[in-house]
Amino acid sequence: MEWFLLLGLIFWGINESETPVWSEDLIPCEQTEIVDAVTWVEKRYIANKYLCKEGPEVVRLPSYMELLNLPPAEQMPVVAVYKFLDKTGQRKDTASGQSFSTATTQGGVELLIDALKTAGGGTWFRVVERQGIDNLVRERQIIRSGRDEAAKALGVEAKKLGPLLFAGMIIEGGIIGYDTNIKSGGKGARMLGIGKTKQYKQDEVTVSIRAVSVLTGEVLLNVQAKKSILSYGGNGDIFRFVENGTTLIEYEDGVGNNESVTYATRVAIEAAVLELVYQGHERGLWTIKEEENE
Repeated sequence: MEWFLLLGLIFWGINESETPVWSEDLIPCEQTEIVDAVTWVEKRYIANKYLCKEGPEVVRLPSYMELLNLPPAEQMPVVAVYKFLDKTGQRKDTASGQSFSTATTQGGVELLIDALKTAGGGTWFRVVERQGIDNLVRERQIIRSGRDEAAKALGVEAKKLGPLLFAGMIIEGGIIGYDTNIKSGGKGARMLGIGKTKQYKQDEVTVSIRAVSVLTGEVLLNVQAKKSILSYGGNGDIFRFVENGTTLIEYEDGVGNNESVTYATRVAIEAAVLELVYQGHERGLWTIKEEENE
């Protein structure tokens, strides 16, 4: 029976790199070093009793590094973003069916604005605020009222507030596709009551971005980009009678990893913005400095 237990421990020890480790303190998750079977079991299941907790992390933009390294524009175009909606209609899958939560992020506008402002390290687009335009106008009214009251008390003419910056282009679009199970598969084996399986699944998110002329209403540029979303997992189990069939050993373990849908959407938007810049350069809407000098 001892050789059988040792075989089982080695079986899960091989899969340890995929299994989250537990810790009580606010420290990075580290994997348990396998010295021997007894030490491994002690550290893995006895010493570590709490879920590993990590501190907050700043999301660095962009994830699509080519967008950050883009050469600057000769003249930065002024653009506005009003909407970037989820048009897929997809709902998040759960064990009991589909939930009311959407499968993709509802923060498309924020991701698009981040991508526009990050292009070329902030040397490309001048993005004007339109999502919070009501708050902006209300704040300007407060400033104007305060200036008028101060000027009246001092007996001088009030200093006028400058006009808002207007956009020459409107950047629009949305998340137009979320396709599940583009690819799926797995493999497994079982012998002498010991089994192990691995599965994977690939989804895909597609975004569309277009640039519209404010002067004429003409769609000047249109780009689509897609990003795959990978999910994979593995599990194993032991189910065997020992001691002449009088003792049952049963054990199961498994882990799954899912790529973030929000991250995939963000990368697709950044790739689309990069292609939008190149497409606009080719059609003469703007000029990339470095390419012009060459």
